[in-house]
Amino acid sequence: MINVVLAFMIIACFLIAVVIHEYAHALTASLLGDSTPRVQGRQSLSLRAHLDPLGTLLCVILAFFPIMAGPVGLGWGKPVKTDPWKLRGGPNGGTLLVSLAGIIASLVLGLLVSLLLRVLPISSLAENGIAFRVVQLVTVFAAANITLGLFNLLPLYPLDGYQILYTLLPSRQALSFAKSAQYGPMIIIALIFVLPFIGQLTNTGGFFLFHLPYYILQGVLSLISLVSGVPLVGIAFAYGF
Repeated sequence: MINVVLAFMIIACFLIAVVIHEYAHALTASLLGDSTPRVQGRQSLSLRAHLDPLGTLLCVILAFFPIMAGPVGLGWGKPVKTDPWKLRGGPNGGTLLVSLAGIIASLVLGLLVSLLLRVLPISSLAENGIAFRVVQLVTVFAAANITLGLFNLLPLYPLDGYQILYTLLPSRQALSFAKSAQYGPMIIIALIFVLPFIGQLTNTGGFFLFHLPYYILQGVLSLISLVSGVPLVGIAFAYGF
């Protein structure tokens, strides 16, 4: 059964998280001396500046039609373009810092919001009450940011992990790795949507890749539980899972 309220919460929190994530990239580039993101309008908190159609569509699909997992906000924003040669720290060091900035911003924000759950009375809430919805919104927002940060560690274009690995590889290997960029979105969709769907359709869900969205969601909720001090069952309840 589709949880419409939860789905809309996930999408809204994901969109806010994407804006903050991409803004962190653009701001870091500007602080390192590259004005390219600012000139291109990316140093902005406007949703339109950072929205990626495919990345957002994936989030919407997984929020409304969870495949082998609970509803989860997986997706990405429009990559922030920089001029590596203008960045302090050099093309590799500067680019690495810009790439890490979004991930760090998402994780820090998600973990800080998770701390709010320490003072919210999760165990005494009745499902579908107003107080429950407030706690649910806090939990979903924390999960959306942490998910976005962890998901972007995957070394697949257009995720930040791709750029991070590219800067760390020797020149020859980096050039070879760059050829994978054109296949990145298709690989992500296959891992997050197609394979879980095939596993569900064929009832052969034993292979761990058939459950990747589920593992990501469980890992994020477990991390929120650890930070907040609330048992995992309470966090899952608050999330609506």
